[in-house]
Amino acid sequence: MAATARGSVWEIQPGDVGAAGLGAADAGAFLAALRSAAATAGPGAAGDAVWAAVAAAGVLRPEHPHALHQLVYYSVYAGWDRATRGPPPYWFPSPIDSRQTNLGRLMEANGPKLLGPAYKDPITSFNLFYKFSVENQEVYWSMVLKQLAVKFQKEPKSILSTSDTSKKGGTWLQGAVLNIAECCLLPCPSLNRTDDSTAIVWRDEGHDDYPVNRMSLKELRSQVITAANALDTMFHKGDPIAIDMPMTCNAVIIYLAIILGGFVVVSIADSFAPLEIGTRMGVSKAKAIFTQDFIIRGGKKVPLYSRVVQGSSSKAVVIPATGDYLGVTLRNGDMSWKDFLCRASGRSPIYSPVYQSVDALTNILFSSGTTGEPKAIPWSQLSPIRCAADTWAHMDVRPQDIFCWPTNLGWVMGPIALYACLLNGATLALYHGSPLGRDFCKFVQDAGVTLLGSVPSLVKSWKAGNCVKGLDWTKIRVLGTTGESSDIDDNLWLTSHTSYKPIVECCGGTELASSYIQGSLLQPQAFGAFSGASMSTGFVILDEQGTPYPDDVPCAGEVGLFPLHFGATNWLLNADHDKVYFGGMPIYNGRQLRRHGDIIQRTVGGYYIVQGRADDTMNLGGIKTSSVEIERVCNRADERLLETAAVSIKPAGGGPEHLAILAVLKDRSAQYDVNLLKSKFQKAIQKNLNPLFKVSHVKVVPEFPRTASNKLLRRVLRDQLKQELSNHSKL
Repeated sequence: MAATARGSVWEIQPGDVGAAGLGAADAGAFLAALRSAAATAGPGAAGDAVWAAVAAAGVLRPEHPHALHQLVYYSVYAGWDRATRGPPPYWFPSPIDSRQTNLGRLMEANGPKLLGPAYKDPITSFNLFYKFSVENQEVYWSMVLKQLAVKFQKEPKSILSTSDTSKKGGTWLQGAVLNIAECCLLPCPSLNRTDDSTAIVWRDEGHDDYPVNRMSLKELRSQVITAANALDTMFHKGDPIAIDMPMTCNAVIIYLAIILGGFVVVSIADSFAPLEIGTRMGVSKAKAIFTQDFIIRGGKKVPLYSRVVQGSSSKAVVIPATGDYLGVTLRNGDMSWKDFLCRASGRSPIYSPVYQSVDALTNILFSSGTTGEPKAIPWSQLSPIRCAADTWAHMDVRPQDIFCWPTNLGWVMGPIALYACLLNGATLALYHGSPLGRDFCKFVQDAGVTLLGSVPSLVKSWKAGNCVKGLDWTKIRVLGTTGESSDIDDNLWLTSHTSYKPIVECCGGTELASSYIQGSLLQPQAFGAFSGASMSTGFVILDEQGTPYPDDVPCAGEVGLFPLHFGATNWLLNADHDKVYFGGMPIYNGRQLRRHGDIIQRTVGGYYIVQGRADDTMNLGGIKTSSVEIERVCNRADERLLETAAVSIKPAGGGPEHLAILAVLKDRSAQYDVNLLKSKFQKAIQKNLNPLFKVSHVKVVPEFPRTASNKLLRRVLRDQLKQELSNHSKL
């Protein structure tokens, strides 16, 4: 239970501190230290100044009860008016530390030359430098490329060319030739990376009291070369090869080997049902698939190979989830991981990477749109560079950092995490098991993780299980979150366990290979809000007529991205790229804006808050899916159904979206058990779509609202249901 907040920090009494869980012997000293710290903000100081003083003094410690953190934070900001002041900040950049960040060092070295006398320091001049990066992308990217482990076999003729008008996003690094996987595997003196540097640190679930495992860069390179040699005996250059398994060391090795050898990775999330696996294999024309026999999660063995077999007839290479031997019988034509590696026997340990143009296809990922079929999104070699550059600038990934972000190579965050580490000289930390409980949290401590990423549902699970109690997370210097809307109190809990380190909120898209809005260590951060646009990314917010709002005006509307975006797609495998991303978008400053699909709010104070999707795509547990996909499954759940409509509802207090399904019966006068219908929808979705999607609300209605052209008005249904649930909660 949260302690009751007071009207200000000065109204907190010893009894309040005791009620928040601090013993009587410590309550008096704590309250004295709290008041002393708050007093340094000065008489009548605003909440942000008081909180900055309290946080800097270290009065609140990770081991304190969460109720105590709540009491202080909510009391400090009790009088804060969000309407006139914007979201209250909880973290503030340090004038000293800001100069040591990646971006701060770049600004200190180049700011006076690029910005002239307007340049002051990284914090004061951040907005000026951001604007410079948008208006002078060639200069910005030429500087950033030098910070990364990117080695060209043939240097680019130019950073950006706009002469080819068919490419609305421009032509980037024209003429450049490289192999991005090789860049991940070579020593890099400028990053102090040697063959002996630790490339991956990991632990298997169930071995939580053992030391963590470590793999050097040399060992990683050797294993990638072995896998690449084996691939050469089975496939032709350019063949698409799928990966459908947890993000383990072997998954990383396979991913890099495919690209090193000039093949194409097809990324498939390990949570998909057979039908969804088959769809992605078919769209990508994958020649084979790497998978595991099982997935180990929370001590349970979840079948994976059997789902792959049901979904695809393509050859499978199967890796044991534990030990050296498979726990399944293989289908004729499939192969064990051990037998696969044996194919490399006798081949040279020195491997010649396949060097290709910078726009060569390396990875096919999938993102759901509103058509019902997942969009097949191609990544070139530009995309990994964008991943590394954004995490360098915003997450401040540095050499010798240990970066952990539990995810999967089937989702965009998987490749982002891989490239964020290996192109920045950092160590990738992987937990081979469930990230939901204390065992994962202990791995974060034992591995010495310095940058920890998550999705809000993960944080909620850690908080509910009190999973960090007794653990030391103070080595963490930056936190990250993406995938869905953050819950303010969950993030308060999270950052409190790291002694109030910044949480960098990220929001982007697979087709961008990056975020378009995110936090920065050179700006104050507020819970559940984005402090600005990504470096070099320009956008406007459009009103309902498609007219951009002025840049400094609080507003809400659809995002229109500036089209010149390093790393963004310029084609799709199975859809009209121009129609999907540019069709119907207005012209701004002589260029057609690029569609992203988010509705965002710019607040007072310049923060951004994502309010949902402009189309009917929804975000469930960090996974983007479309209403059409869910409706296609639910329509077949019961023969008495005429049609269904799937919408997502964002809780009033923030947090992940909830899935609601409305149904129209064939017999409008019939009665139907809503709980039974909810159960049928849940089973159908788990079997045919994704077992991670949870149905929260079901309602039977007589008919759906439609436009004159018979298009379903899901937004109207969403608003009606949201109002109904709000009224119900007030009863």
